[in-house]
Amino acid sequence: MSAEFLRHLEGVLAQIDADGLYKHERLIAGPQGGRIEVASGETRRPVINLCANNYLGLADHPEIIAAAKSGLDAFGFGMASVRFICGTQTLHRELELAVARYLGKEDAILFAACFDANGGVFEPLMGPEDAIISDGLNHASIIDGVRLSKARRYRFGNGDLDELEDRLREAEKDGARFKMIATDGVFSMDGYVAQLPGICDLAERYGAVVMVDDCHATGHLGEKGRGTPALTGVNDRVGIVTGTFGKSLGGAMGGFVAAAKPVIDLLRQRARPYLFSNSLAPAIAAGSLKALEIAEQADDRRARLARHAKVFRNGLVKAGFELLPGETPIIPVMLYDAVLAQEMARALDERGVYVAGFFFPVVPKGKARIRTQMSAGLSDADVQFAVDAFVDAGKALGVI
Repeated sequence: MSAEFLRHLEGVLAQIDADGLYKHERLIAGPQGGRIEVASGETRRPVINLCANNYLGLADHPEIIAAAKSGLDAFGFGMASVRFICGTQTLHRELELAVARYLGKEDAILFAACFDANGGVFEPLMGPEDAIISDGLNHASIIDGVRLSKARRYRFGNGDLDELEDRLREAEKDGARFKMIATDGVFSMDGYVAQLPGICDLAERYGAVVMVDDCHATGHLGEKGRGTPALTGVNDRVGIVTGTFGKSLGGAMGGFVAAAKPVIDLLRQRARPYLFSNSLAPAIAAGSLKALEIAEQADDRRARLARHAKVFRNGLVKAGFELLPGETPIIPVMLYDAVLAQEMARALDERGVYVAGFFFPVVPKGKARIRTQMSAGLSDADVQFAVDAFVDAGKALGVI
């Protein structure tokens, strides 16, 4: 590797740092949870965790850990193969059928991550004569997946149903054979829930398929945690749902697509991330099955999660913080400046609250924030401690 190339990379990194956009990774000693230990050298420091996607608090659940261990004993460490060669176990198919049943779809297919699911779902289904209309705040994985397809691409402003209808009309005028509307169920940086009833109305009016990435909803929103289609009463009207086991459903890794059987069958034949990636490790598949079982019966955890979100949101609003509106466990605290967001994160860390500053390119320039996420793994006392820490840090930095 040439010295000139490395100097160029070092210069890019130096500029990222100078702009206050450098992302630093921190070390956790022990399992993910509402309370964790942060490692620094030989020291271990307990903190309250407000920045994991561990909505139901299942990441350290003893039954899920036991199920994963049993899966390891019964099915081994890994498959050393892709699914269609010799990488499919009864465990994988059991998990797919469980996901399909849970979400009310005919079938489901597993991927190594939901990024792969979104990366693989569009290209096999939509050709150059088709159109994909995508929400402007969609996750990067949807954006990348749409780019990989040969379909015509259209974009509408977040939640703007009038603009969505304009794009549907435009696609129709352009002669699109089939049309697909792609949206997040919950927009992860803002906590907004997609306007699925209105989207489905337009989809039916213009003969489009609705695809929803429900990563930040499956397990904790809607009846029995069945996600935003269930929450908004359109479960039978949404054609394709993608999701993950990496958040509410145990927090390990792995993604899925759930849909009608012909959709899933074609993805098995042509979805490149599925065809060319190793199968999920047996321990992850077994643990995810147990997580799904627990999540379906976890009304108590969902109620606790909602209570925590309400208490935290009300406490910060009362103190004078600017929050984005919403009713999900994602509660963004707006700071707008990338450097200030990082200073706030450090100040909270010193006060025993584990958060992360979000800034460009994760969010638009000038929209930096602390994205907090509630968890059923927190106690009421933990949430109040976090509110008090935010107030103290906010005053110290002149935020409030």
